[in-house]
Amino acid sequence: MKIALLNGNPDEKNHAFEAYLTGLSEQLNQNHEVNRIQLRDKKISYCIGCWSCWVKTPGTCFAKDDSHEVCKAVIQSDLVLFASPVIMGFTSALLKKTQDKLIPLVHPYIEMVGNESHHRKRYEQYPRLGLLVERSSDTDDEDLDIIEEMYKRLSLNLKSKWAFCRTTEQPIQEVADEINNF
Repeated sequence: MKIALLNGNPDEKNHAFEAYLTGLSEQLNQNHEVNRIQLRDKKISYCIGCWSCWVKTPGTCFAKDDSHEVCKAVIQSDLVLFASPVIMGFTSALLKKTQDKLIPLVHPYIEMVGNESHHRKRYEQYPRLGLLVERSSDTDDEDLDIIEEMYKRLSLNLKSKWAFCRTTEQPIQEVADEINNF
Protein backbone atom coordinates (compact mmCIF):
# COMPACT_ATOMS: atom_id res chain seq x y z
CA MET A 1 0.00 0.00 0.00
CA LYS A 2 1.20 3.52 -0.80
CA ILE A 3 0.85 5.95 2.10
CA ALA A 4 1.26 9.73 1.90
CA LEU A 5 1.98 11.13 5.35
CA LEU A 6 1.37 14.88 5.28
CA ASN A 7 3.21 16.33 8.28
CA GLY A 8 1.52 19.61 9.15
CA ASN A 9 3.68 20.32 12.20
CA PRO A 10 4.90 23.91 11.75
CA ASP A 11 7.33 23.71 14.69
CA GLU A 12 10.50 21.70 14.08
CA LYS A 13 11.23 22.02 17.82
CA ASN A 14 8.20 19.86 18.63
CA HIS A 15 10.48 16.85 18.98
CA ALA A 16 7.87 14.56 20.53
CA PHE A 17 5.55 14.87 17.53
CA GLU A 18 8.41 14.46 15.05
CA ALA A 19 9.68 11.39 16.92
CA TYR A 20 6.19 9.86 16.87
CA LEU A 21 5.91 10.34 13.10
CA THR A 22 9.40 8.93 12.58
CA GLY A 23 8.53 5.85 14.63
CA LEU A 24 5.23 5.40 12.80
CA SER A 25 6.93 5.82 9.41
CA GLU A 26 9.53 3.21 10.33
CA GLN A 27 6.83 0.75 11.39
CA LEU A 28 4.77 1.35 8.26
CA ASN A 29 7.81 1.14 5.94
CA GLN A 30 8.15 -2.52 6.92
CA ASN A 31 4.99 -3.36 4.92
CA HIS A 32 4.19 -0.27 2.87
CA GLU A 33 5.68 2.49 0.75
CA VAL A 34 5.54 5.67 2.86
CA ASN A 35 5.98 9.10 1.29
CA ARG A 36 6.50 11.45 4.24
CA ILE A 37 5.96 15.03 3.12
CA GLN A 38 7.27 17.72 5.47
CA LEU A 39 4.85 20.54 4.69
CA ARG A 40 6.83 23.20 6.54
CA ASP A 41 9.63 22.66 4.00
CA LYS A 42 7.31 23.16 1.04
CA LYS A 43 6.26 26.35 -0.67
CA ILE A 44 2.48 26.15 -0.55
CA SER A 45 0.51 29.30 -1.16
CA TYR A 46 -3.01 29.86 0.11
CA CYS A 47 -5.94 29.02 -2.14
CA ILE A 48 -7.33 32.35 -3.36
CA GLY A 49 -10.55 30.93 -4.77
CA CYS A 50 -9.75 31.96 -8.35
CA TRP A 51 -11.17 28.69 -9.78
CA SER A 52 -8.29 28.48 -12.26
CA CYS A 53 -7.82 24.84 -11.21
CA TRP A 54 -11.25 24.18 -12.72
CA VAL A 55 -11.35 26.62 -15.64
CA LYS A 56 -7.90 27.74 -16.87
CA THR A 57 -5.69 24.83 -15.77
CA PRO A 58 -8.14 21.96 -15.08
CA GLY A 59 -6.90 19.66 -12.33
CA THR A 60 -3.89 21.82 -11.49
CA CYS A 61 -3.58 24.87 -9.26
CA PHE A 62 -2.65 28.05 -11.09
CA ALA A 63 -0.06 28.95 -8.42
CA LYS A 64 3.55 27.97 -9.03
CA ASP A 65 4.08 26.18 -5.75
CA ASP A 66 4.61 22.71 -4.28
CA SER A 67 0.88 21.94 -4.08
CA HIS A 68 1.24 20.17 -7.43
CA GLU A 69 3.64 17.69 -5.82
CA VAL A 70 1.33 17.21 -2.85
CA CYS A 71 -1.75 16.64 -5.05
CA LYS A 72 0.17 14.07 -7.09
CA ALA A 73 1.31 12.24 -3.95
CA VAL A 74 -2.23 12.27 -2.57
CA ILE A 75 -3.97 10.93 -5.67
CA GLN A 76 -1.32 8.25 -6.18
CA SER A 77 -1.71 6.95 -2.62
CA ASP A 78 -3.96 4.34 -1.10
CA LEU A 79 -4.00 6.15 2.26
CA VAL A 80 -3.34 9.79 3.11
CA LEU A 81 -2.50 10.40 6.73
CA PHE A 82 -2.92 14.04 7.74
CA ALA A 83 -0.76 14.72 10.81
CA SER A 84 -0.70 17.80 13.01
CA PRO A 85 -0.53 19.05 16.55
CA VAL A 86 -3.75 20.68 17.71
CA ILE A 87 -3.20 24.43 17.72
CA MET A 88 -5.95 26.71 19.03
CA GLY A 89 -8.55 23.96 18.77
CA PHE A 90 -7.80 22.71 15.25
CA THR A 91 -5.07 21.26 13.08
CA SER A 92 -2.29 23.64 12.08
CA ALA A 93 -2.86 26.43 9.57
CA LEU A 94 -0.12 24.76 7.52
CA LEU A 95 -2.12 21.55 7.22
CA LYS A 96 -5.37 23.44 6.59
CA LYS A 97 -3.94 25.50 3.72
CA THR A 98 -2.54 22.30 2.22
CA GLN A 99 -5.90 20.55 2.43
CA ASP A 100 -7.52 23.57 0.74
CA LYS A 101 -5.08 23.13 -2.15
CA LEU A 102 -6.48 19.62 -2.82
CA ILE A 103 -9.58 21.06 -4.52
CA PRO A 104 -8.15 20.46 -8.04
CA LEU A 105 -8.55 16.73 -7.37
CA VAL A 106 -12.31 17.01 -7.99
CA HIS A 107 -14.34 18.49 -10.83
CA PRO A 108 -16.24 21.77 -10.53
CA TYR A 109 -19.38 19.92 -11.66
CA ILE A 110 -21.89 19.08 -8.95
CA GLU A 111 -23.86 15.94 -8.18
CA MET A 112 -26.23 15.02 -5.39
CA VAL A 113 -24.82 12.67 -2.74
CA GLY A 114 -27.11 11.78 0.15
CA ASN A 115 -29.26 14.91 -0.34
CA GLU A 116 -26.17 17.12 -0.43
CA SER A 117 -24.42 18.83 -3.32
CA HIS A 118 -20.87 17.62 -3.90
CA HIS A 119 -18.26 17.87 -6.63
CA ARG A 120 -17.93 15.05 -9.12
CA LYS A 121 -14.87 12.81 -9.28
CA ARG A 122 -11.94 13.80 -11.46
CA TYR A 123 -10.15 10.46 -10.95
CA GLU A 124 -11.33 6.87 -10.91
CA GLN A 125 -9.82 6.11 -7.49
CA TYR A 126 -9.21 8.20 -4.40
CA PRO A 127 -7.23 7.28 -1.28
CA ARG A 128 -8.59 6.66 2.17
CA LEU A 129 -8.04 9.55 4.57
CA GLY A 130 -6.88 9.36 8.15
CA LEU A 131 -5.92 11.91 10.76
CA LEU A 132 -3.28 11.80 13.47
CA VAL A 133 -3.22 14.66 15.99
CA GLU A 134 -1.23 15.59 19.03
CA ARG A 135 -3.34 17.12 21.79
CA SER A 136 -2.29 20.47 23.20
CA SER A 137 -2.66 21.14 26.92
CA ASP A 138 -6.17 22.52 26.44
CA THR A 139 -7.48 20.02 23.86
CA ASP A 140 -10.59 18.24 25.06
CA ASP A 141 -12.72 15.46 23.57
CA GLU A 142 -15.14 17.98 22.07
CA ASP A 143 -12.25 19.58 20.16
CA LEU A 144 -11.25 16.17 18.82
CA ASP A 145 -14.83 15.39 17.80
CA ILE A 146 -15.07 18.68 15.87
CA ILE A 147 -11.71 18.13 14.17
CA GLU A 148 -12.63 14.58 13.21
CA GLU A 149 -16.00 15.68 11.83
CA MET A 150 -14.31 18.34 9.67
CA TYR A 151 -11.90 15.77 8.24
CA LYS A 152 -14.73 13.29 7.66
CA ARG A 153 -16.42 16.01 5.61
CA LEU A 154 -13.16 16.51 3.70
CA SER A 155 -13.09 12.80 2.89
CA LEU A 156 -16.67 13.03 1.62
CA ASN A 157 -15.80 16.05 -0.53
CA LEU A 158 -12.67 14.35 -1.89
CA LYS A 159 -14.57 11.16 -2.78
CA SER A 160 -12.51 9.24 -0.24
CA LYS A 161 -13.33 6.78 2.49
CA TRP A 162 -12.72 7.88 6.05
CA ALA A 163 -10.21 5.66 7.85
CA PHE A 164 -9.77 7.01 11.40
CA CYS A 165 -8.76 9.80 13.75
CA ARG A 166 -6.10 8.91 16.32
CA THR A 167 -3.97 10.84 18.77
CA THR A 168 -0.29 10.49 19.53
CA GLU A 169 -1.36 9.22 22.95
CA GLN A 170 -1.98 5.87 21.29
CA PRO A 171 1.06 3.61 20.96
CA ILE A 172 2.77 3.75 17.57
CA GLN A 173 2.46 -0.01 17.12
CA GLU A 174 -1.30 0.16 17.71
CA VAL A 175 -1.76 2.80 14.99
CA ALA A 176 0.57 0.94 12.61
CA ASP A 177 -1.33 -2.31 13.21
CA GLU A 178 -4.62 -0.60 12.44
CA ILE A 179 -3.23 0.71 9.16
CA ASN A 180 -1.72 -2.69 8.34
CA ASN A 181 -5.17 -4.25 8.69
CA PHE A 182 -6.81 -2.09 5.99
